[in-house]
Amino acid sequence: MAEEMRVLLPQENENLTDLQSYINAGGYKALEKARSTDRLSLIEEVKKSGLRGRGGAGFNAGMKWQFSYSVETEPKYVVCNADEGEPGTYKDRVLMQTVPHRILEGMAICGYAIGARQGYIYCRGEYPFVVETLNQAIKEAKDSGVLGDFDIEVRMGAGAYVCGEESALIESIEGHRGEPRFKPPFPPVKGLWGQPTIVNNVETLAYIPLIVEKGADWFKSIGAPSYPGTKLLTLTGDVVERKIIEVPTNVTIRQVIYDYGKGIRDGKKFKAVQIGGTSGGFIPEELLDTAIDFDSMSAIGATLGSGAVFVMDETRDIVDVVERITKFFEHESCGKCIPCREGTKRMHEMMERINHGKGSGDDLGKLERLGTVMSRACLCGLGQAAPAPVLTTLGHFREEYQAKLN
Repeated sequence: MAEEMRVLLPQENENLTDLQSYINAGGYKALEKARSTDRLSLIEEVKKSGLRGRGGAGFNAGMKWQFSYSVETEPKYVVCNADEGEPGTYKDRVLMQTVPHRILEGMAICGYAIGARQGYIYCRGEYPFVVETLNQAIKEAKDSGVLGDFDIEVRMGAGAYVCGEESALIESIEGHRGEPRFKPPFPPVKGLWGQPTIVNNVETLAYIPLIVEKGADWFKSIGAPSYPGTKLLTLTGDVVERKIIEVPTNVTIRQVIYDYGKGIRDGKKFKAVQIGGTSGGFIPEELLDTAIDFDSMSAIGATLGSGAVFVMDETRDIVDVVERITKFFEHESCGKCIPCREGTKRMHEMMERINHGKGSGDDLGKLERLGTVMSRACLCGLGQAAPAPVLTTLGHFREEYQAKLN
């Protein structure tokens, strides 16, 4: 029986919400340690840890920081991406509610490392209660002086899914329509108001104080060598125990569902699992022994992404589920690039025809060609990932599509 490993989440019955409780538990010591360290050495330690972004792209966090550090211009900015828009995902919300000061400390350490004095937390508009917690934590930190000359503000979005993409998020903070930018230049070199900007996910930043305090080797000793540490996962759907868990990155999908989630509800059989949110691929039973680390998931055409684990039992209609997902992406596309604006609409139209028994055999080939073009040609991660549910279900559950063809 696999056991949970709590590194980021507080231990049972542990309250770290307020400043004093966090300090009593050793909070902000990592920031003190970081500020007594050479900045480049600090960045090298984060690089050495192997910490990779927990927001979806899986890029080495320390390497990202070094890009901004190397740009000799001011001001620089640190942005915490708290725009948690994936259906079924709530890990960042839990972190912000339970360990808000750990996130602030991680931002301040990043600020010191790259030479930034201003940070922003971009939080989605559906989380007003979380914003209250964050603002209270920021006030406590400012009043006590623990952040030094580093300032943090919370900015609220309006619920646009695309603003989870870092350049669209930056546009929104600047007061513009939330649309992705053409890249390069990338945000670490030219981001918020044209200045060097580090955008890290909530979960990524929460690891930073722990890595600084305990060292890169400690972090590397946990989980998969290529994607070390733990991962927060939110279990939803037809699983017995729907909850948030924190596990080493070398556990398998099967362990997540059957050890942590206690299997399928009501004694039914497993059919599929979608990991990484709405844009994640669907995984059949024969691939359940795949580890959840970033590279292992990529190898089977799936993603780890936001950590949402949506389990489906034998009674679920895969084609119907995917049709609803394509409708979601059609609605959430910002419309800036043609492959996404037109592609999401046509993909939903074809899925709707197939789901209602009006599709033809040609539609399956068209869906695959369209999905391939979108994954390669769309401007940002929304359009590039939107075809994944369609393409993976066509690969693993094609007979369900064929059964509905006219």
